[in-house]
Amino acid sequence: MMLATDDTIAAIATPHGVGGIGIVRISGPDAEEICRVLFKPSTDIDFLKDRHLYHGDIISPETGKLIDEVLLALMRKPHSYTGENTLEIHCHGGYLVLQSVLNEAIKAGARPAQPGEFTKQAYLNGRLDLAQAEAVMDLITARTDRGRDIALSGIKGNLSEKLQPIRSSLIEILTSLEASIDFTEEDISSRPYWHRSKDVEDLIIRINNILATYKEGKLLRDGLNIVITGKPNVGKSSLLNRLLGERRAIVTSTPGTTRDFIEETVNIGGIPVTLTDTAGIRQSSEIVEQEGIALVWEKILEADIIIILIDGNARLTDEDFEVITRNRGKQSILAVNKSDLPNQITNAQLHDIFPDAEPLWISAKYGHGIDELKEKIYALASGTEEPIGSDVVLTNLRHKTALEKSVELLAAAQDNLSREDTLALASFDIRSALDHLGDIAGETTNEDILDRIFSSFCIGK
Repeated sequence: MMLATDDTIAAIATPHGVGGIGIVRISGPDAEEICRVLFKPSTDIDFLKDRHLYHGDIISPETGKLIDEVLLALMRKPHSYTGENTLEIHCHGGYLVLQSVLNEAIKAGARPAQPGEFTKQAYLNGRLDLAQAEAVMDLITARTDRGRDIALSGIKGNLSEKLQPIRSSLIEILTSLEASIDFTEEDISSRPYWHRSKDVEDLIIRINNILATYKEGKLLRDGLNIVITGKPNVGKSSLLNRLLGERRAIVTSTPGTTRDFIEETVNIGGIPVTLTDTAGIRQSSEIVEQEGIALVWEKILEADIIIILIDGNARLTDEDFEVITRNRGKQSILAVNKSDLPNQITNAQLHDIFPDAEPLWISAKYGHGIDELKEKIYALASGTEEPIGSDVVLTNLRHKTALEKSVELLAAAQDNLSREDTLALASFDIRSALDHLGDIAGETTNEDILDRIFSSFCIGK
């Protein structure tokens, strides 16, 4: 593992823009000295207590000019987020104020922090392992409660805790296996390689159980894009409004009301879903509407799931046939709207033109069938009816790749354990699998990968 630097770093830790409070964060061996240089407390203080909030002013040492009235807290190492002495200056939340305080900190001996460098310091100082550090970014970017819960689970180290017994078992297998190789001429009880194949198989199953959560985890992290399409006046905008729980799209009886895309995000089963309401598909002589319809087909190509909406209170038209036909083979849901009105089409008719789809009857106006539609969206996206109950859900592609490589190597080791002349190969495979598992927590991760991971963080975190 890399060693932490002796640099003192500083950055604005709150988002750009105007707010009531903004924070400048300073971390490193000179943080307390910078505090003494810049901070003039409102009452005489001989010694700054750890984790106490102090009121005072930030003063420019060069000019004696008042920069801002602030609250300030010093957190001494090792009991800080970074594991270094850390100073947080709570300023008024204007960008000019924050930038002025940051500039004074840099003049006093700090350097500007790189993206994610505070969290990188925490990792290098052993405050977080690499999987926990990556979960910090997942928490910041979480868009649903479920995504937040999974990220918090990662920060608490649940993934690392789940993998630790697997690594310990592999180390024990490797130790006994290498003893068998080293003492092949002796009849010792530590020669259990004939029985180790089953042990390795059990570990492969445990890793695969973690890998099985990745599909849901990716959805929680990246979200889902759904396009609602159909001919004009089938209720696409009404369905968008119903799914959102608010009136976002204009609904009228005039065909062609929606000319451009309307995109909004909704939480479905903990998955952040971007819903797109589109122009109705029909033949039109209007240039603007033609352009809107052409864009619909482009948007459909980008969708994860397509909701094909038809009007159950009207007979099928050529426009319905076109929408259905052009979306065959795609991941789609056939929803029949206006179930509150007399039906003019049947499931049998729909099955004849779209045999792979199971029609779902809904009423966007009254909400009938909307819960079933949400369940169908979740099941189609995740491949399961219910969210995974595990406290560990894999969300990171790097972790998934490392686990897949570990499984591949352990499968090879299992095969090599069946023959005495390939025990050395089995030992090599298990060692390599351990390295990949260690990669997840950052125990065997090289500097280039670390730089790439932390560069995706925001500055100030």
